[in-house]
Parts: sequence; C-alpha cells; structure tokens
Amino acid sequence: MKNRALLIIDVQNDYFTGGKMVLPGAEQAAENISRILERFRANDLQVVHVRHHSQGEGASFFIPETPGAGFFKSVQPVTGEEVITKNFPNSFKQTELQEYLKGQGITELVITGMMAFMCVDATVRAARDLDYSCTLVHDCTATPPTEFGGIACSSEQAKSVIMAALSYLSVRVVATEQILDEL
Repeated sequence: MKNRALLIIDVQNDYFTGGKMVLPGAEQAAENISRILERFRANDLQVVHVRHHSQGEGASFFIPETPGAGFFKSVQPVTGEEVITKNFPNSFKQTELQEYLKGQGITELVITGMMAFMCVDATVRAARDLDYSCTLVHDCTATPPTEFGGIACSSEQAKSVIMAALSYLSVRVVATEQILDEL
C-alpha cells in the first residue's frame, strides 16, 4: 500500500455554504473524504491536496488569497502532506504533481474532490494517460447540475455520466465504505 496516495482535488471553501460556487452534495462528499483522509493518515500513507487558483480576468471564485480559495475545514492539510496549486482543470498540467508522485514511488491514486465533471474528470483522465492505477471514490465528489442542447441534468445525473465514462476507461469507481474496508 505504500505506493498508494490519496488525491484530494479542490475541496475549497467556495464550493460550500457561503462560497461563490456552492455545489449540491459538497458537505456529504467532504465528510466522506475526511473519513478516508483519517484512515490514510493513520496508516501513514501519502496524501496530496490540490487547490485551484483562478488566474483569468473575470474569474468569480477561487481567487488567490481569498477565504474562498482556502481548503475546507474538514480536509485541511497537515505538516508533511503535499499541497499542489493548479491553474487548470487537469491537476498535472503545469504543476509539480507528476514529479512529486514519481519521487514518492506512487503508482496508484485514490481520487476524491470537486467538480466531478471538470477537475476530477480532467485529472483522472490525465492520470490514466500517465499509467497510474486510479480508484475514484464516487461519493467523495460533487458537481453542479448542468444543461446542454436543451437537455437538463441534475447534479446526480451529471455525476453518474462522468462515473460511467471513467469506469469505461478502466478507472475503478467505488464508494467510501469499500476504500475504508481496504485500508
């Protein structure tokens, strides 16, 4: 298990009550992530926290140096845990994530975070392209409802489509309890 790391993507204050982009299900996802995080810490396994900092003009959330860009209270990094700052949906793009994981001998990622249909999706696809074994914990993600071409999807429907697509790419998609049983 020492080659396994927990990747927590964008669990930041702007996605929660009082934030600028509140996501349905964010609180429950964070609670589940917190349980897995505790188990990784107890087993002295690698934990990587990824945070998004918006750079574009007109960005409305995750503005650097604002409370909304901070990590949510239940998943705060502790000393010794890696923190990666990204500016794109893909957590590997123009960051030191790949270099860090390789340096730690990590070959398997347990992936959690937000938004399922954006940064989680982009990161999981990149991780598979880089030959990581990926386990995505579906009830440790949140995403907003969406609409395209006049067809509306609830947040649960949007999340379900992403989980189905990623499982098609040989990504293992499981629930919190299954990961906890394995650790």
